[in-house]
Amino acid sequence: MPSVSGLLEQRELTARRRVEELREEADRVQAELVVAEQDWKEWVIARLRVGEVLAPGGGGGAVPDATEAVRDTDPQSESAKEAAKPKSVVPMWRVGLAWSALSVDYQRILRVLSDQRRLGQGSLTCQDMAMAFGIDPVPAKVETLRSKAKRLVARGWLAESAPGQFTLMPGVAGPGGGS
Repeated sequence: MPSVSGLLEQRELTARRRVEELREEADRVQAELVVAEQDWKEWVIARLRVGEVLAPGGGGGAVPDATEAVRDTDPQSESAKEAAKPKSVVPMWRVGLAWSALSVDYQRILRVLSDQRRLGQGSLTCQDMAMAFGIDPVPAKVETLRSKAKRLVARGWLAESAPGQFTLMPGVAGPGGGS
């Protein structure tokens, strides 16, 4: 009959191996994320450049906007560096509260809805958000986004214009500030 301490050591070893496997997987996903975010930034630049060329009058004033848009989508930007830790409490929105008060996941939701507003497009469903993030719109992932969006609604950051249709609240501004 095996000893209790032997059984505990065996379980501990199994748990440690699982943690190591998950860390390796997280490192792999993080590396993929860096590549995907770079690709995303390049597409943002391309879209802005084409918009600049196709704009009436061929306006040359869109160059600063392109730089700003890339900075806003850069995960290493100041707001991402100063973002609240994952699993932190979502604060109630108030005038002047910066997006950095939210964790990166919540900031991504606000950013995609801010882009929608900026482009004059309407609200988004959680499936639309998942696709915008490059996530497979499978039920588990969509429900995770839905719970985060609902939490942002409850805290005054988002509005749910119709069931499952999310937009920024009127007073919520870009990443730099909350007004």
